[in-house]
Amino acid sequence: MNKQQSLSLERFITWREQHISDRQFTLILSFCVGFFAAVAAFLLHWLIDKIAWLLTSRFSEDSFNWLYLVFPVVGIYLTMLFVRYIVKDNISHGITRILYAISAKRSRLKRHNTWTSVVASALTIGFGGSVGAEAPIVLTGSAIGSTLGQLFKMNNRTLMLLVGCGASAAIAGVFKAPMAGLVFTVEVLMIDLTMASLLPMLIASVTATCFTYIFVGSEALFSFHLDNVWTVERIAPNVLLGVACGLVSLYFVRMMTLCENGFARLKNNRYAKLVAGGLLLSTLIFLFPSLYGEGYTSINILLNGQSNAEWGELLNNSLFYGSDNLLIVYVALVLFTKVFATSATNGGGGCGGTFAPSLFIGAFCGFLFARVWNIYDIGGIYVPEKNFALVGMAGVMAGVMHAPLTGIFLIAELTGGYQLFIPLIIVSVCSYLTIYIFEPHSIYGMRLARQGKLITHNTDRSILTLMNVESLIIKDFTYATPDMTLRDLVDKISNNTTSLLPVLDEGRHLLGEVDFDKIRHIIFRTELYNHFHVSQLMSQPPALLGINDKMEDVMSTFEHSGANVLPVVTTDRQLLGYIDRMQMYSTYRQLVADYSTE
Repeated sequence: MNKQQSLSLERFITWREQHISDRQFTLILSFCVGFFAAVAAFLLHWLIDKIAWLLTSRFSEDSFNWLYLVFPVVGIYLTMLFVRYIVKDNISHGITRILYAISAKRSRLKRHNTWTSVVASALTIGFGGSVGAEAPIVLTGSAIGSTLGQLFKMNNRTLMLLVGCGASAAIAGVFKAPMAGLVFTVEVLMIDLTMASLLPMLIASVTATCFTYIFVGSEALFSFHLDNVWTVERIAPNVLLGVACGLVSLYFVRMMTLCENGFARLKNNRYAKLVAGGLLLSTLIFLFPSLYGEGYTSINILLNGQSNAEWGELLNNSLFYGSDNLLIVYVALVLFTKVFATSATNGGGGCGGTFAPSLFIGAFCGFLFARVWNIYDIGGIYVPEKNFALVGMAGVMAGVMHAPLTGIFLIAELTGGYQLFIPLIIVSVCSYLTIYIFEPHSIYGMRLARQGKLITHNTDRSILTLMNVESLIIKDFTYATPDMTLRDLVDKISNNTTSLLPVLDEGRHLLGEVDFDKIRHIIFRTELYNHFHVSQLMSQPPALLGINDKMEDVMSTFEHSGANVLPVVTTDRQLLGYIDRMQMYSTYRQLVADYSTE
């Protein structure tokens, strides 16, 4: 932005503050966020569809295709080059990065996130990467909200709200599901829903949905026609499916973490990651073409098929073509290898999320459960495969994301399946309760939760997460050396603003501190000035703080030590500064006031 543009923006901000209230301007910005998020979602899916069509439209359906071994590797390689030489930043784990920005960076996302994830994920998914476009779009939408908020100098509370508006608009725009977008932001990003935040997020969601209808028409992402209404006798199968979805979700989360850790060991060798991830991904896609890209075509086959012949379309382009009797084997293998394909895509250098893989695995899990149930006629109760594929999508999403309401509303809005609302609730809740026994955090939040950097709906913890040690350090301090006489020490104390004086060596390592209150009985006796040295008068501080300490631990340290001021040091005791208890609590109270203001 040049000087002229900067001056024009400053004049506009001044005019806006005089004529438009913050609340009104937030509503205007939420509309803008909704529009731009819809545009980003449309562009991403258009790019993915065009790239995939150009690469695979001439593939033969009745045989395997060798190019499945090539395209995914090329896509990951192109993405890696784009990220390394153009983006020059980490753009993986989009939703986790949003959570981190909310927790540690006051909702400030980098401006390049408004477009880089779109390009990177289009290359990855279009060439066959077995990941989803939703997380990159959510990161894009949130970055749009953050960028607009920073541009117009909105406060931290509004900035967080605009990030939430971007996330809501992204989900709503991708799936034409405004309620799911709103619920996703509350459940997954954990932004509290208050009267102040409800209207902006609704505006953003509905705006994105409406513009998506304008861009792509009224056709739903997943087509579903209810042929078999739900009955009470299916409660037991629904409960068991929910438990199965919870266990599959746990398998997905744990195996994903294990694979990510494996690829992380190769972090210093990009080409080793590319070879390992690319070979694994291309081999799996060659064997199971359903793993190519987001997999939404396969989901639609499961949601609309009525017979083995129709479901057999899943076997097209594969070694299994024509072997309808192996359908269950194929579905089971795809279900359990999807996590490896997704991990290989991201681990190899691709860009994408786990949103679509959750839906994909859920559909395959629900279909497999129902197919096996009907083959063995368990309990003499028939369960429709297509219905169970649908509710399975909600179940696995609820388990992986720890977001049962998002799963319920998303699937209901996507397919118009509100007639299956009861089984959607049963399966989603049972899945969530099952995985929660083993894993208390979603796949997005578990990394940050282990570091203590995850915002929660607990206001006290949320505020502490927004604070950090570095922002509270008082770096302007006077210090003494151990060889100073009491006379020199008195001169230092007279120029110091606190009752403590740190004692440092030549390398600025903290040796101790002189407490004015503890030497008050000799400090005014001038005849002793040359008889005492600082090394004789200093004492050890009651506790030490580190630059990376969690704020909960910092407050606990102050509480147990009873100190008013504590030093912050490096691992080798170099003094960085001091934290004052009163200043810390003042900052805390101010953040609580800002956070609670509606």
